[in-house]
Amino acid sequence: MQVLQAILLGIVQGATEFLPVSSSGHLRVIQEFFGIADEFGLAFDTMVHLATLLAVVVYFREDLAHMVRAFFSRDASLARDRRLAWLLIIGTVPTGIIGLAGGDFFESADILYVGIAFLITSAALTAADALSRKSLHAAEGLGWGRAVLVGIAQGIAIMPGISRAGATMAMGLGVGLDRQQAARFSFLLSGPIILLAGAKQALEIAGGDASLPGLAVSAAGFAAAALTGYAAIAGLMAFVKRHSFAVFAAYTAVIGVSVLVWRLTG
Repeated sequence: MQVLQAILLGIVQGATEFLPVSSSGHLRVIQEFFGIADEFGLAFDTMVHLATLLAVVVYFREDLAHMVRAFFSRDASLARDRRLAWLLIIGTVPTGIIGLAGGDFFESADILYVGIAFLITSAALTAADALSRKSLHAAEGLGWGRAVLVGIAQGIAIMPGISRAGATMAMGLGVGLDRQQAARFSFLLSGPIILLAGAKQALEIAGGDASLPGLAVSAAGFAAAALTGYAAIAGLMAFVKRHSFAVFAAYTAVIGVSVLVWRLTG
């Protein structure tokens, strides 16, 4: 039974990490609804997040290879890739600061506030559609200050229910990216913070403060998250070329209202 639950949570994580609907919010709701939070916990959540990091690395392997090569080279032809690498580093800094300062508070927030956060995501996506008429430049053309703003949006999304992808894409649109470039920058920006969160959790596991379920359960969840994460990235990159975020705004509104009704009447 635990293996099936792990696969379910892995699929939810993989599908929702990159769709603008909040993976952490969905995991919290599912764990609360089925009463399985104690069986899996934060260590498992972090492990399936690392599975989605693998999906990012595989999908954007060419971008990442170019940035790594550019970072250690002074070749003028690699200037755009080098700038993008620095923008991702700069954007990660405010996310890390917010995470360290408020991570424990947000992660333990009552499910009522998770419902409210879903409604905030819906509002942000609605605003993003209004901003998406702008199409100014590629991600490599962002200024440092604009990269920081996207990083702050990612940091705020540590709250379950506020979509990391939704917040960063909305902010990306707000600072002048088109939909496809906003999605690309959002996905690439997710990598460093997922890696840092995974490293922090690994230290807690090593110190005995957190533990994973059995090998089969963990492997099933990891595989499910990695495969669905890759599919979600590919699907959204194709989707944003032609469609608005309206369907995701409506979905997160429904989830938010449903969670509030469940919490207030349950």
